[in-house]
Amino acid sequence: MAYETLLLDIDANVALLTLNRPSVLNALNTTLLHELDEAIQELAMACTLRLANSSARLAQPEIKLGLIPGYGGSQRLPRLVGRGAALKLLLTGAVIDATEAYRIGLIDELVEAGSDALLARALELARLIASMPPLALAAAIESVDQGAGLPLDEALALEAHIFGRLCGTDDKREGTRAFLEKRQPVWSGR
Repeated sequence: MAYETLLLDIDANVALLTLNRPSVLNALNTTLLHELDEAIQELAMACTLRLANSSARLAQPEIKLGLIPGYGGSQRLPRLVGRGAALKLLLTGAVIDATEAYRIGLIDELVEAGSDALLARALELARLIASMPPLALAAAIESVDQGAGLPLDEALALEAHIFGRLCGTDDKREGTRAFLEKRQPVWSGR
């Protein structure tokens, strides 16, 4: 699908989604957000991990316009960085550098300046993740996402249930066989 504000390149199980509004420093607008939503509906691992170039600067500047972040910004940010750090960013509209974003947990990995290095690392990580068994990937995300809001005993029960569900899969059998035979597994997603 062609997008007005995005570039989408899919290679095997890895999709590269690039914001394409350089004249406004890739600022979000309604079209970009709508297109991101459409594209992400096709990307099962969307925003599971966040990498940034060491020269990146991030902000939630909506307060300066008399607004709050839309599209989940005021809800996702505290889940990533905690209530206090989120409120500091939301209430001040402050711009933070990549080092601070990494320190507070807004980004998961900091890559040295240079777009080539960032893209290379992002693709390396994406390809590694895409090489893993799809059912186990989805289950790991499910376990973390659902368990995060539960008391620990309920979260542990959820984890055990998901673990048990995976034990009956073809991928689990293939992974075990491949390990014992000292070869790379071939995942079926079943």
